[in-house]
Amino acid sequence: MSPKPTVFAIDFGTSNSLLAAASPGKIYEPIPLDPEASDPTILRSALYFLRLDDGRFGSAAIRSLLEEGFRGRLIRSIKRHLPSRSFTATMIGNRPAQLEDLIGAFLRAMRERACRHFDVDVRRTVMGRPARFSNEPDDDALAESRLLKAAKIAGFEEVTFCPEPVAAAYDFADDLQEPRVVLVADLGGGTSDFTIVRMGKGRFLPEDVLAVGGVATAGDAIDGALVRATVAPHFGARARYRVPLGSIDLDMPKQLIELLASPADLTVVDRGKVVRQLESIRAGLLDREDRPKLDRFVALVEDGLGFSLYEAVESAKRRLSEISETPINVDEPSLAITETATRSELDRVAEKPVAAILEALDKTLETAGISADEIDIACLTGGTSRMPLVAAAIAARLPRAATRRLRSFHSVVVGLAHRAREIAEKTP
Repeated sequence: MSPKPTVFAIDFGTSNSLLAAASPGKIYEPIPLDPEASDPTILRSALYFLRLDDGRFGSAAIRSLLEEGFRGRLIRSIKRHLPSRSFTATMIGNRPAQLEDLIGAFLRAMRERACRHFDVDVRRTVMGRPARFSNEPDDDALAESRLLKAAKIAGFEEVTFCPEPVAAAYDFADDLQEPRVVLVADLGGGTSDFTIVRMGKGRFLPEDVLAVGGVATAGDAIDGALVRATVAPHFGARARYRVPLGSIDLDMPKQLIELLASPADLTVVDRGKVVRQLESIRAGLLDREDRPKLDRFVALVEDGLGFSLYEAVESAKRRLSEISETPINVDEPSLAITETATRSELDRVAEKPVAAILEALDKTLETAGISADEIDIACLTGGTSRMPLVAAAIAARLPRAATRRLRSFHSVVVGLAHRAREIAEKTP
């Protein structure tokens, strides 16, 4: 009889989450978590709550939002809030929900689905974590402690963390035929992570990892930049107004524009507070033609339509990897936006996020004590690595490196399963 898994491997991502498993001497490939998804092994990191005790996740979260007439709350990119001290809770119905409780509910669903799949009750897990949740060490530590608490809420009793780019390196090691200096770049939705490792065929030792680095800038930041440049004007980003009895012309508050540009913040914001602020601005608009734009912003927040907006933006961004121009279409009747986005515009607005990613790469090389010329192979994984601008920028930074593409969604979780097998073999 084949042994059953004793340790789960979880890649809890900003955009997508996956689960694999291990037992002594055996690794189990990622399992189906979402029967409604085109790839059932990929569970979108989308959470929907009408009530706190009734969560839906992945494809079911999106479907439930539509079926229940946008009455509940759909949350995306929740991982981005882990290092944020300003985010402690959001309202689900009429109850405050702690960040750890929301993530814990999501991880619990993953654990329970995996336990049913394998007919086991596994309480140990290896969880991926970014090389940097935050550039501030205290905030980075806060993020890991919150994720640990969420994992405990999910029912795990023993939790081991592994940097995600190190996990991706595990997945690549078996492909090598001779020793090489390898950079693994895991560029996802919330973070960009790097590992530099002297790697031979098969397993590598902890002392072979020369450096781990990263930055909390990735695909979401590029999406936000594209929102500012293209669709934000449709929501009144350029509107001007006056407060009651005031004589000074005011611009749309910057924090509202930044809210519009943040998929993580838009889905957990205090809707009532923001709607009241928008209605106050709408009452003092200097140009009546801006009123429908503010109405659109109110509908976006009040009806929780941020997911629809960012689905359209992300879809357009992906198409711009293949073509030079594409429409951004938001079909929700209360939003009804059509705007054209171009590859050149995307490259322009992505310059600042890409510069931050390259700076993190340079710092990782510096920490490793090697030059860019000493990298033999650059392994790219994660959805953001597929942007032509990003891939080209990394290739230009590493002139001697051969570029390899890892499985964009599965490389990290498979690498975590390798680490889980090592733990299982030490303590079956």
